[in-house]
Amino acid sequence: MPNLLAMSFEGDLVPSFNLRCLQEPGKAPDGWGLGYYPAGEPAASVIKEGAPTEGSRRATIIPGWDHLAGSVFLLHLRTASWGAATAANTQPFLRSHGGRDLLFAHGGSLERRLAPLANAAFEPVGSTDSEIIFCRLLSLLAASGTRTLDELDPVVFSRWLADLNAQGSLTLAITDGHSLFLYADVNGHGELHLAHLAPPYAQVQLTDPDLEVDLTSHGVKRPKGILACSTPLEVSADVAVTWSRVDPGHLLVIREGAIHADHTPSGTLADTSPARPRQPVRAAVKCLDVRHRTVYRYGNPVEKSFHLLRVVPFHDRMQSVLEHNLFVSVGGQEVEYEDVFGNQARKIHISQPFTELVIDARSKVELRDVDPLSFRRLRTRTTIPLVWMPWQRHMLQPYLLPPELPENQLVDLTEYAMSFARRNDDDLIDTLLDVNATIHKEYAYRQGSTTNATTAYEVFSMRQGVCQDFANLFICMARLLGVPARYVCGYLYTGPKHENQAQAEASHAWAQVYLPEVGWRGFDPTNGVLTQTDHVRVAVGRSYVDATPTGGAIFRGGGGEMLEVAVTCELAPD
Repeated sequence: MPNLLAMSFEGDLVPSFNLRCLQEPGKAPDGWGLGYYPAGEPAASVIKEGAPTEGSRRATIIPGWDHLAGSVFLLHLRTASWGAATAANTQPFLRSHGGRDLLFAHGGSLERRLAPLANAAFEPVGSTDSEIIFCRLLSLLAASGTRTLDELDPVVFSRWLADLNAQGSLTLAITDGHSLFLYADVNGHGELHLAHLAPPYAQVQLTDPDLEVDLTSHGVKRPKGILACSTPLEVSADVAVTWSRVDPGHLLVIREGAIHADHTPSGTLADTSPARPRQPVRAAVKCLDVRHRTVYRYGNPVEKSFHLLRVVPFHDRMQSVLEHNLFVSVGGQEVEYEDVFGNQARKIHISQPFTELVIDARSKVELRDVDPLSFRRLRTRTTIPLVWMPWQRHMLQPYLLPPELPENQLVDLTEYAMSFARRNDDDLIDTLLDVNATIHKEYAYRQGSTTNATTAYEVFSMRQGVCQDFANLFICMARLLGVPARYVCGYLYTGPKHENQAQAEASHAWAQVYLPEVGWRGFDPTNGVLTQTDHVRVAVGRSYVDATPTGGAIFRGGGGEMLEVAVTCELAPD
């Protein structure tokens, strides 16, 4: 029987809790309690019962209660008695501080009574060791002048826990509905196990002889989540979930279904935290030779056609075109111009028959975007939501409108995007870095799994795609957060023998966001990096349609088209 279960998700869902232990004679615990935050509210709801009887009416309501919605849940089943079996002595405990309710559950007991703090702000109502510990932590929190767990330094909190752990066993969970702190007893007295839940999945059930938790019985939402349990539960067969024991003395800070920090007993923050995005390091100026060769072949002669090419790289302060040559095997009437997005475009009208058309573009480009976050040291913290002047919003409107999707899909994507903002305290850059890194880590790169018509919501649901799909999802999420974003088509240098070599053999896609008083900055969610001196920008637009390298139409003839594309991106010789 797990006496402690804590769950944090990147969005709201409605789980079903079935306390099997209350349905069999002689198996009922001496108390049970469930706490959660309805729809992300700062006020928590707690359902608990001391000394429950077999077939408790209160417990039978929970499995079918569709109002049990939230992103953080804390369940405790008492297996040993501390004082009388009453509601006052039943976990989880609830107290209010700093405008939010905090929930606390603890597995263990003190070996000696804690000496009372002078002028303690919180006092226990019951007689359990667990509530005494909770009140001690809240009193320390109030004395430090900290209002929320988010403001609390994990190093300081870990020090408080170490002092308490010296008085007895201390495996616990404490949450304010936003952050969830988990601590494993430093001496291994009371285990804590962790599991990561990642979509897509059809159904998730966590079971053991005494408890059943169904995460999908009340709806189709399938968010990412972190599950923590004193005793590992069996997970339904169609979900790849592995339990791992939290190392003794570790303090985990979890936000929106992801680990935000991992504090070790030695007093350091572990660098392996899966939620920490990759920060770019300063790069060297790089000069690249790029060749983009496209060949169209047709079963019957094309007699009249129109072609639109965007194959000339951008020339600006971050990127210079030193040389460019374009060869088109069939002559026609050509017009060069700059389109409304600033791309160098060329229209070709061909009126002579052909069965093969070769378009061969060669460029030598110098890249100087060596430090994409250099502006951050010079500017104050920028938070979401961004505020735009009316004329700015007018000019940026094409990059602020999300794709046309059904309302329910946009609602789900908005909630998904907001989960990143919430777990990064609404910091603009940290949120964007987190989205970029998460898509790279949690979405599978699978060629042929999508088409040009695949929507951002389908990519979100399937958790797979190619660079175009990941760019579209990033752009959609940024726009839903009120951050202007645009699609970028270009080339990626991956080195002579790199695992992403396939991306260098075709045009690559990523996203750019417009930052106030900074300008456009590139994010590559396929690789989880910010663009620097490996990305050659060629065309930008609202979507792929505005930035595709080659396109056109056949007015007469043709049939049985075959397309061959080859891209090479190499270091230019000195």
